[in-house]
Parts: sequence; structure tokens; C-alpha cells
Amino acid sequence: MANTKSAEKRMRQSERRRMMNRQARSQMRTEIKKFRSLVEEKKFDQARSMLPGVYGIIDRTVKKGVIHQNTAARYKSRLTLHLNQSAS
Repeated sequence: MANTKSAEKRMRQSERRRMMNRQARSQMRTEIKKFRSLVEEKKFDQARSMLPGVYGIIDRTVKKGVIHQNTAARYKSRLTLHLNQSAS
């Protein structure tokens, strides 16, 4: 347990940031799952129209510092590849 006031404040901040990061990551993963389910159901037109929105959510997650930029690039690349391979 924290002994000083500054340590107590730091714990509060860390907990608040952890919850915000968790929420952002969860939202990103949910959108990715929705996109993948559209591709699996062979609804390619809907998936193509959804892709920019998924990209935006991934980019916002990077901007918040929740995931690394290279991780986001890998996600986006694999999603696009998954769509293109399934559509062809």
C-alpha cells in the first residue's frame, strides 16, 4: 500500500489510465471482430465500407498510446489481406 500522498495519487492515476487503456483496446478489438465476422459471412461490400472506420479506431488507439504504431500497421495490413484473399 502507498505510504506517501504522492504515491497514493500515483496509484489513482495509474488505475484511471489502466481502465481507459483497457476500454480503448477493447473497443478496437470489438471492431476488428465485427469486421472479421462480416468477411467470414462473405459480406464483402459491407466489410469494405467498414474498413476505413476500423482503421480510424486503430489509429486513435495508437494516438492514445495504448498500442505501438508498428502493431497498428500489422493489424491494418492483416485485415486488408484477409479481406482481399477472401474476396478473390
